[in-house]
Amino acid sequence: MDFIEIVGYIGALIVGLVLGLIGGGGSILTVPILVYFLGFSPIIATGYSLFIVGSTALVGTVRNIKKKTIDFKTAIIFAIPSILTVFTVRSLVIPNLPEVLFSVGNFKLTNSLFIMLLFAIIMLLAGWSMIKSKVVNRENVVTKFDNTHYFAIGTQAIGIGALAGLVGAGGGFLIVPALVLLVKLPIKKAISTSLFIIAIQSLIGFLGDLKTLTIDWRFLITFTVISIVGIFIGLALSKKISPKKLKRGFGYFTIVMAIYIIFKELF
Repeated sequence: MDFIEIVGYIGALIVGLVLGLIGGGGSILTVPILVYFLGFSPIIATGYSLFIVGSTALVGTVRNIKKKTIDFKTAIIFAIPSILTVFTVRSLVIPNLPEVLFSVGNFKLTNSLFIMLLFAIIMLLAGWSMIKSKVVNRENVVTKFDNTHYFAIGTQAIGIGALAGLVGAGGGFLIVPALVLLVKLPIKKAISTSLFIIAIQSLIGFLGDLKTLTIDWRFLITFTVISIVGIFIGLALSKKISPKKLKRGFGYFTIVMAIYIIFKELF
């Protein structure tokens, strides 16, 4: 095991720690670690990220099932279009992306550059959502739930599934507000339900990669197990540290990382 691989596994532990401490955001670190520290291509890194995110979310889901904090009806309504979209993106869209999407003069937008820039934009959105207040304005919460809201959920699910497939992120920072505002779920139940959705969509999305990518299972499982260990350490530490302050701090860190990725890829 060389130094770079050791650094990567330390990164895996940090991914788990972040998930355990603030309940999300770990996937934001996974792709940069795989690309910049371990040298994987963005396409492979996003595929690996789906497995890592899905597996770690599954651990949290098992805990939430025991606590009975998951709204399975809503999760299934959301998950079906999301799963179909992320699987389609990983199995059909990603393998058929041309090496160069378009070029203007000397500038070429390659598929790798497109994925990393899109990922940076997602990081900016996620960072901002962590920094701003998480208090939901009750005036915006749906007071009467009807079939139009199922359509809204389905539309959001397709969009989130497409993003998850392209950049390998779970999208919890988008799913939770949708569940609170459209389905009137209490915030804790929305977070638990979101984790269940992320586990399903990420792992099934990863299945779309099995025929198109050569998977280094030894590395991937080792990275994932270390990340899961990190989650339990993070959960233990979260009882002693303010999650709100951690989330804001990580939000600023995420924005700085996103800006770094944009400059590194473009300049």
